[in-house]
Amino acid sequence: MKYEWKKKEKTIYLPKSEPQVIEIPNFKFFMISGKGNPNEPFFGEYIQALYALSYAIRMSYKGGYAPENYYEYTVYPLEGLWDLTEAAKQKEDYTFSKDDLVFTLMIRQPDFVTEAFANEAMERTRKKKPLPLLEEVQFVELEEGKCIQMLHMGSYDSEPETFAIMEKFCEDNQLTRMDKRHREIYLSDFRKVAEDKLKTVLRFQVK
Repeated sequence: MKYEWKKKEKTIYLPKSEPQVIEIPNFKFFMISGKGNPNEPFFGEYIQALYALSYAIRMSYKGGYAPENYYEYTVYPLEGLWDLTEAAKQKEDYTFSKDDLVFTLMIRQPDFVTEAFANEAMERTRKKKPLPLLEEVQFVELEEGKCIQMLHMGSYDSEPETFAIMEKFCEDNQLTRMDKRHREIYLSDFRKVAEDKLKTVLRFQVK
């Protein structure tokens, strides 16, 4: 039976439309970093590289490359960790443009994926589909720990409204946001879903 993250990991990927505290354990990811306006064409090349590798892992059984503990699964959603350039952080008026954004995009990989297997998938993908940004993708294990998360409905530009709710929740519950970085998990395909129907998990680390 195919492993469906939407059914098996609802706590992590399908939060409610209100803040909640959650502990995020160690997961494995393909990750790639960059900076600039995500509305520009270049941004799609980063996403393309991640999905090329993720589907190389997912479909490895068809080529006879899958490890013994492989199981069928649904590819995990695209995630983004967002920050600002150092120059933008220094601005006294706290204003910035999307050109000031710094990002790390990632797609989680199943537990059976080892570093060696990930490297093999990278090499096969480079030969089959030599995308320039494949060279910049890394295989990383990451543990977020204690976080606040909430489901955001609607445009990405209206996310500050949801973050305000999350920060008020922190204030009311004696929690401190670790820094201004935040994570977004994209549950909707913006190319196919109306802007007001977009579903995005918003999350940041707390202590």
